[in-house]
Amino acid sequence: MANVVPTLETQRLLLKPLALDDAPAIQAVFPQWEIVRFLASHIPWPYPPDGAENFLRDVALPGMAAGKEWHWSLRPKAEPGHLIGVISLLVGEKNNRGFWIAPEWRGQGLMSEAVVAVTDFWFGALGRDLLRAPKAVENIASRRISQSSGMRMVGVETHSFVSGEHPAEIWEITAAEWRARRVGH
Repeated sequence: MANVVPTLETQRLLLKPLALDDAPAIQAVFPQWEIVRFLASHIPWPYPPDGAENFLRDVALPGMAAGKEWHWSLRPKAEPGHLIGVISLLVGEKNNRGFWIAPEWRGQGLMSEAVVAVTDFWFGALGRDLLRAPKAVENIASRRISQSSGMRMVGVETHSFVSGEHPAEIWEITAAEWRARRVGH
């Protein structure tokens, strides 16, 4: 049975399932140090000219088809043809969510909106019990998103990032905690 990744909406964003034809837009935005430095070390750096196509073809699309990954492009509703970032959910014990957004779109609460939409999907449509997201201690903006979405820090480990080895905080939230939080919103 094929995994169906739905389009999600927030107040200001369309989250569209990633497709191979997103490769040029990702390739145009993604290879920036400010975006990649705190992402997992398996991401090649310098980013190769075919990096986005390889990621989509060899990682994202097969993971989506297998029902183990869900990847969306972030697009402003006012400019639905303009990809500004990506957010992903992953089945796994230690890391279930990752994201990036173009630097010029940061500081507007857009990623926080996207996080709520995909976390609702994780606990609702997918019926998962726990969501974990590690992040570099230095990644203050990502930490703020975890805090504002009700996650709690449960540990610190050393992780390998594109920028090297750094302490990483492990953040998590349970389905029950998420549902209790959403009742008040």
